[in-house]
Amino acid sequence: MGKGKAEVGTPKYLANKMKAKGLQKLRWYCQMCEKQCRDENGFKCHTMSESHQRQIMLFAGNAGRFIDGFSSEFMTGYLQILRRQFGTKRVAANKVYQEYISDRHHLHMNATKWHSLSEFVKFLGRNGHCVVDETEKGWYISYIDRDPETLAQQEKMAKKQKMDKDDAERLAEFIEEQVRRGHKEEEPSTSSSYSELKRDNEEEPIRIELSLGSSSKVDIKPIKLEKRPLEVAPEFRKEKKHKAGEFKKPSALDELIKEEERKKEKNNRKDYWLAEGIVVKLVAKSLGDKYYKEKGVVTEVIDKYRAKIRLLETGDKLKVDQAHLETVIPSIGKQVLVLNGGYRGNTAILKEIDTDNYCTTIEIASGPLKGRIVNNVQYEDISKLFG
Repeated sequence: MGKGKAEVGTPKYLANKMKAKGLQKLRWYCQMCEKQCRDENGFKCHTMSESHQRQIMLFAGNAGRFIDGFSSEFMTGYLQILRRQFGTKRVAANKVYQEYISDRHHLHMNATKWHSLSEFVKFLGRNGHCVVDETEKGWYISYIDRDPETLAQQEKMAKKQKMDKDDAERLAEFIEEQVRRGHKEEEPSTSSSYSELKRDNEEEPIRIELSLGSSSKVDIKPIKLEKRPLEVAPEFRKEKKHKAGEFKKPSALDELIKEEERKKEKNNRKDYWLAEGIVVKLVAKSLGDKYYKEKGVVTEVIDKYRAKIRLLETGDKLKVDQAHLETVIPSIGKQVLVLNGGYRGNTAILKEIDTDNYCTTIEIASGPLKGRIVNNVQYEDISKLFG
């Protein structure tokens, strides 16, 4: 009787299925051939096979490309499980790894450029994929969701919360300013008093002198005539100015300047905005209630998307992602830094705040464009400068 596969339903077939079920030893797995051997003898026979030798020759020709491909595939699968099953919650890195390897056909870590799970977690933290922290129980990670729809929703909620908070702060400042101005302008009122007419000598006649020599000039103020209703109407004024030649079509130079500003805005618009020296606010509840809504100053920017900040009240130092931060809008007249757009990197003075449209008006205070007024600057494009 020839040696071959066991027939379906036989005891040998069932025994083979039971052996093949579930995970087996990693030391007997060949990643290049994607073949799992059951024991040492089977793995030795596989390494001597022609197909395995052919795969090893391919790997030796360009080992870096294969390792990078395996690493990318491993990271993609790991992050997919983290995003789908746990979202942005803080979870143990080993728990996510156990979920990943529960699939029998997963890509093994020993085929990647990371030698341990700790190195892989540190890599995710350095590149801004996750927020990582080490505890006595091991490494914990939180996924940073960079999906455009999620970011747009978070940005909308952040704008609404910032508007509510800033409105309350500005109202308090306005009331305080009014009270201070009222105390400053308050002066004691002088009232006229009436006294009784008394004569020292009642027999002395009363004399009245009328001086006609000096004639005082009467100032005649010109009477300001009211305009007719037709002249007050905006249509009349617009038509009058148009006839006088005050409204002209934009010149070629104006069009060229506008085109250059549009190009500058497009080139300087990035998805990262952190800068040293600005004041930011923590908006991530995952960091704990102790740090929620606390303000701090950015002391160092790491890989464009992460920063080291020092809290203003407690002095604590944290390392956070820009997704957990938002900009701070100061009061009118304070200095800000432009973080995004055509004037990125310039300091400016805050002139006006439009709470209805979530935008501001600023005056550039540095660079060759010093003194230029820029309108409709979004809240997230500027932030208060520390100091």
